[in-house]
Parts: sequence; structure tokens; C-alpha cells
Amino acid sequence: MQFDGAAECTGGTVGLSSRSAVAIHALTMMGRWSERSLTSAEIADSLESNPVLVRRILGSLRDAGLVWSTEGRGGGWSLARPPREITLHDAFAAVEAGPILSRHPHPPSAECEVGRNMQALLEVEFRDAERAMEERLSRTTIAHLVQRVLDTERELGLVR
Repeated sequence: MQFDGAAECTGGTVGLSSRSAVAIHALTMMGRWSERSLTSAEIADSLESNPVLVRRILGSLRDAGLVWSTEGRGGGWSLARPPREITLHDAFAAVEAGPILSRHPHPPSAECEVGRNMQALLEVEFRDAERAMEERLSRTTIAHLVQRVLDTERELGLVR
């Protein structure tokens, strides 16, 4: 098989979205200010994002049992469990669907020696990488992030 130099390889890209970062940010805010509920607007302000997007993410976190909400005056969002019991993997799993690393969008050519073998080879590598990421995210809790935020703020002399 010959390549003309103009052909591009596609696929195998990272399928991770910003939903995980938004979810972890929101959970960390709720862990930091656990004495009160936070509104989606407050969370959106911190993210410099749209409250509608934040509410969608919070809905997924609620469906996963990580947060709960109250309506009306003084309502908002709060953690459903202590921050030490919520891992980054919990947040990731609540808002991301499917594998972390994208697979080939369609079967590669069986006429090419690389094409015949690449899906099986990548599947092993990607599965190992996904397991490693899951294990790593499972070691860090929202409580860890809250403490790191406070430590950083203290070092900068910004603790309120």
C-alpha cells in the first residue's frame, strides 16, 4: 500500500469533553462552601460559563446521586455525600458517556497490514490507559481538591 503524503490519519483522538472539568469544578465549589447551597448562577460565574450548561451538568450529577437541589428562595445545589466520599472518577462517570479514547469510526482496510491489525492493538492499549485513568481519578476526592484550593489560597495570602 502506498501513501501519497496528502492523506491524513484520523481517529484515535481523545473523546474527553469539558463536562468532567465543569462537574469537578462545581463539586469542589459545593465542597468548599458546604455550609450553604450554591446556585447554578454562582457556579457559572466561577466557571465564566452559561448557567444553562451548568444546570445540565448538575442534573447529571444529581442523577448519579452526587448532588441534590432545593427550589425556591434560598435554594440551590449541595453535595449529597461528604466531599471525602466523592472521587474524581465518580464525577467523570456521572457526566461522560462511552470510552475515554475514541476508536476507529469505521473498520480500517483489511487490505492493509496495518489496517488489519490496528483495531486489536489499539483496543489493548486504550483499555489499559482507560483503566489507569480510572484508577488515578479514583484516588482523588473532592475533599482533596478543596484542601488543595485552600492551601494554595493560603500560600498566596488570599484565604478569606
